Amino acid sequence: MTELRDGDAPADLRLTSAEWSMWQAFRNGSTCDLHTGAPGRDDPHGQHLWGPERRVRARVVALLLLDGPPAQPGRVSALKLIGAYITDTLDVAGGTIKPFVELRDCRFEAEVVLPESRFTTLRMVNCALPRLEAARLHTEGDLHLPRCVVQSGIRLTDAHIGTDLMLNQTVVHKDRQGRSLMADGLTVAQDLQAEMLESYGELSLRGATVGVSLSLRGSHLSNPFGRRALNAPQLTVERTLYLTAAGLANSPFSSTVTPPYGISTTPPLGTRMQRFECEGGMRLDDGRFGDAVDLEHARFVMESDQELSLRRIQTPELRFLGERPQRGRVILSGARVVNLVDKSASWPGLGGLWMAGFAYETLIPRGHFPLAQRLQWVAAATPEYAPEPYEMLATSLRASGEDSDAREVLLAKQRRRRETLPLAAKAWGFLQDWTVAYGYRPGRAAVWMAILWAIGTLYFSASPPPPLKAGEAPPWNPYLYSLDLLLPVIDLNQDTAWKPGGTAQWVAAVLILAGWVLATTVAAGASRLLRRQ
Repeated sequence: MTELRDGDAPADLRLTSAEWSMWQAFRNGSTCDLHTGAPGRDDPHGQHLWGPERRVRARVVALLLLDGPPAQPGRVSALKLIGAYITDTLDVAGGTIKPFVELRDCRFEAEVVLPESRFTTLRMVNCALPRLEAARLHTEGDLHLPRCVVQSGIRLTDAHIGTDLMLNQTVVHKDRQGRSLMADGLTVAQDLQAEMLESYGELSLRGATVGVSLSLRGSHLSNPFGRRALNAPQLTVERTLYLTAAGLANSPFSSTVTPPYGISTTPPLGTRMQRFECEGGMRLDDGRFGDAVDLEHARFVMESDQELSLRRIQTPELRFLGERPQRGRVILSGARVVNLVDKSASWPGLGGLWMAGFAYETLIPRGHFPLAQRLQWVAAATPEYAPEPYEMLATSLRASGEDSDAREVLLAKQRRRRETLPLAAKAWGFLQDWTVAYGYRPGRAAVWMAILWAIGTLYFSASPPPPLKAGEAPPWNPYLYSLDLLLPVIDLNQDTAWKPGGTAQWVAAVLILAGWVLATTVAAGASRLLRRQ
C-alpha cells in the first residue's frame, strides 16, 4: 500500500467524490452526509436505487478504520457516515479500531465481517445489512444497532460489550441455520435493550451475561415452525428481565430506559401499548435473575409440542401476568422464587402447567384469585397426583397467616390422593373425609359424638336394658350408659353392668363401632398434624 503523507489518500485508491468527502470528514471528526434530501430516496430500506454519488468502497472504509490518516490539528478523527452505499464486503476481522464509528442510514452491499475485532464504540443506526458477523467482538463502549434490518442474521457469539448493547426496533431475519441472533456466551456489562425488536428465527442467548437489565419490551419473536423463538438457558441477568409491553405514545414507556426495580410498570391511562409476543417456544432454563422476571401483558403463541420453559430458574420475583397460552406448556419444575405475582387468568388449564419441585415463599395475586381457583391452579399442574404442589401452597399460605386456607389445601391434597388408592383404602378415605375431614376439621368429631350421644340417650331412656346381675348394677343413667358405649378407651363402669338384648343390642353395637371409628380418624388426623408441625 502506498504510504500516506500529510493525510492524503494513496493515489492508487482513486477516491470518488463521496469517498473523498468521507476521507476529509474522518480527519476532521465531522459527519459525512450523503443524503439527497428526499425522504423516500434516503430510506436505506426502500426500493430506490442509490447512484455512484453515494457509493463508497468497503476497502476505503476499512483503511480509515484500521490505518487511517492522522487527524487535523486540534481535531479527533472519527468515522461518521450518513446515507452511504457501502459496496463489497466490509471486513475488519481481528483488527483494532480506535476511532469512534457511527454509520447512519447506510446500505451495505455484502455482509459486515467483524470477528475478533476491537472497537471503542460502534454505532450502526437504521442501516440495511445482508448479515453481521461479529463473533468474539470486543467493545470498550457501546454497540448500537437500532432500527437496522438484517436479512440473514446477526452473530455475536462470545462477544464482549463494554457498556450497552442496543437493538431497539431492529428487524432480524434468520440465517441458513434458522437463527436470527446467535449470541451464545455474550457478555454485556450494562443494559441489553432489544425493545420492539422483530426476530424471525431463533434468538439464542445461551449462557449470556447481562450486567444490569435485559429488556425485550414490545418485541415480536417469531419462530413458529422451529422449536424455540427464544433459546436462553443459563442466562444471567443481574437485575430484571423484561418481557412486557412497550408504550407507543410519548411516555416513559416509549423511552429507551428500562424502569428501575420496584417501580410499577402500569402505563398511564390512554397510553398505546405494544405487547411482547412470542410465536414459538421459549427456554430460560437454569437462568439467574437478580431482581425479577417480568411477563406482564406478554403473549405466547405456541404449538402443542412447544414450551415456555422456566425450569430451575432463580429470581426474587416472578411476575406471571401475561395472556393465558392456548396451546403448549408452561414448565416451572425446580424453579425457585421468593415472590410469585400472578393472575388467575394468566395460567394455562389442565395439562398445560408443570411445576413439580417449584418453590416459592409468598403469593401476591393481582386481582381476584380465590382459594378455589388456586386449588384448580394446582390441579392443572398435576394431571397425575403429586403432593409437592399442594404442600408448597399450604406452606406459603401458613407463612402468610392463612392457617384455615392452608388446612383446606391439605384437605384437597388428601382428596386428590384418595383417587389413586385401591377400593378398600378409598372407602376408608371417604369415611375419614365424611366424619372429620381427614383430621383437618376435628370439630366434626365432637359434633358427631354429640349427635350419637343424644340418639343413644333418647333410645335407652325409652328402652332401658336389664341389669347383668340383679342387685349389683349401679343406678340406671341413660346419659352415662350411652357415653360409656361411645368412648372406646375410658371406662365409666356402665356398659358392663347392663345386658341389652334385641334391638338395644344392635344400637349398643353401632354406638361402640362409631366411637372406635371417630377415635381412629381423629388419631390419624392428629398424627398428620404432628408430622406437619
